[in-house]
Amino acid sequence: MSSSDMNTITVIGSGLIGRSWAMVFVSGGYSVKIYDNQPGQAARAIQEIRKQLEELEEAHMLRGELRANQQLALISSHDDLSQALQGAFFVQECVFELLDVKQSVFQDIERLVGEDIILSSSTSCLVPSNVFSKVQNRTRCIVSHPVNPPYYVKLVELVPHPETAAAVMDTTHSLMTKVGQAPIRLKREIDGFALNRVQAAIIAESWRLVQDGVISVKDIDLLMSEGLGMRYAFIGPMETMHLNAPAGLEDYMKRYGEGITRVLNSFGPVPDFSGGEAAKKIVSEMCELVPNDPLHLSARMERRDQLLMALAKLKKDH
Repeated sequence: MSSSDMNTITVIGSGLIGRSWAMVFVSGGYSVKIYDNQPGQAARAIQEIRKQLEELEEAHMLRGELRANQQLALISSHDDLSQALQGAFFVQECVFELLDVKQSVFQDIERLVGEDIILSSSTSCLVPSNVFSKVQNRTRCIVSHPVNPPYYVKLVELVPHPETAAAVMDTTHSLMTKVGQAPIRLKREIDGFALNRVQAAIIAESWRLVQDGVISVKDIDLLMSEGLGMRYAFIGPMETMHLNAPAGLEDYMKRYGEGITRVLNSFGPVPDFSGGEAAKKIVSEMCELVPNDPLHLSARMERRDQLLMALAKLKKDH
């Protein structure tokens, strides 16, 4: 495929993740076709994108070199799948997180595109070998798992199917880099990928500490936002350890490895997140801090996004 062909991307699904991907791709100058199987939904999604792009431009937080109206002009809506796929070199699926739905979508897509078109899924918890099990040519399949919201948090996990061609991983990595994301390569598929496995470990121990009466919901969140998170916004756990001992990582493990092992061995079982009095108490404590009605939640989400934009700008400038 010539480079002149590689300028159109199709986004399947026009929900939050689909709209976010569209905004990311047009920020890099790509033409984006949005498809939704609900008639008129893709067109409504573009109106929502218009509003977001204009707000970002007004706040001087618009990504890319193009103005908001120029980026918007690169997006088109489609109710017909074959039209949406025409001319695309890359397809990003963003439908419901249901295995049978995703499998069906990729079967439909494969019947309409050439052998060299990359098929990418946004799934956050379904392994590629399951998502693409009904695709005939699995060498061009890959998971590109974004972090919500993708426009503000740049990390993308690239997870290969066991049959994914190296060139597909390389092309996807290059694409994500070009549009300003921060792609990471997983060498093989694993349940939860990397991000959700690390996140699950943090969630589990945070939940246990609150459940066991060691700390409050408010303070465990402060532990992350004003403690670990301050460092991890700029350097990861490996470099943190590397910098926390005079002679680097090996020295750190000589000094603290035994203590880390002792603490890990003291961890309790996987908590019961959904039932029991302990879970109800944690939920109640969280809702006292941030009520779970739409007004309060949307206000906190907006605050989160504003802070993430400011952090992204700070990281970009440094």
